[in-house]
Amino acid sequence: MSDAGQGMLVTAPERWDEACFAVPALRALAASGLPVSVLCPAAQETFWQTLPGLSVLPYPAKASANTVASSLSGKFAAALIWEPGVAADACAKAGIPRRTGPGGDKALSKRLTDPLPLPTPGPIEHRVRHYLAPIEAMGIETRVAAYFEPIDQLAPPAPGTALLVPDSDFGRSHEWPLDRWETVARALLETGTRLTLAGIPGGGGLAAKLAKTLGDSVRTTDLFPSGEVLPLLAAHERVIAADGSLPHLAAHAGATCIVLFGPNEPAWKRPLGKRHTVLRRHVECSPCFAPKCALDLRCQHELEMEKVLAAVK
Repeated sequence: MSDAGQGMLVTAPERWDEACFAVPALRALAASGLPVSVLCPAAQETFWQTLPGLSVLPYPAKASANTVASSLSGKFAAALIWEPGVAADACAKAGIPRRTGPGGDKALSKRLTDPLPLPTPGPIEHRVRHYLAPIEAMGIETRVAAYFEPIDQLAPPAPGTALLVPDSDFGRSHEWPLDRWETVARALLETGTRLTLAGIPGGGGLAAKLAKTLGDSVRTTDLFPSGEVLPLLAAHERVIAADGSLPHLAAHAGATCIVLFGPNEPAWKRPLGKRHTVLRRHVECSPCFAPKCALDLRCQHELEMEKVLAAVK
């Protein structure tokens, strides 16, 4: 725990992709010598514990802002708040003297004492810039390669292994058709790859359907996005996945990812790291970011099988 009134509290983003994008900013803060604590949902506790130099303060999923505030009062001089929600309300109720964060959200601005100005509109930037900009405004250097690297305390991947994640927790529009995933799976098996299929809550059930088709030639597992799945993700030589939470966690764990994008924008939301491959068919209506397609899912149907197989092989 930080010394009373001297440390900085940072509220963790609740979405897993956003949490991964916030990692370089938290690393830069910790490297500056400032005592930093991360206030996060309990499901993220083990994720944030992978970063040295941080104190992790988890709160239960259904905790009220008043309950969380009671554990914060008088312990922090400042808070960096990324988004509205229980954590933001708790920081305000705890009376943390200086509360800063992006000023464009009206719901969040009400909780801030020092809202940051909106950036000047320009070309698409990766989402990581959203988290780095406030750190740079504090005069802290963020352009350090180590801040963007995966964690290094996990075991190296097993050669000849691949984890296939056809389901997406971002919505059905983020999932490639089942028959094409089957073609990719069979191509991997023909090369002798030891293949594991992973289903995730909130997905379309493609992994389960694919497992029935492929039978005993593949292993299966269900993965709930959390810090606990990092060792399993890191254990595979490649993670081939639909755009969703798991590729971002896999990148954090050190896996090499091949990610199939649909309605999302890779330039904005691709996993951190240069070792990953992002595949996308840019159609007239993309990016729409919609969890459910209002047209004919053309961004998925027009993603060429040849391009995906070339990347996988």
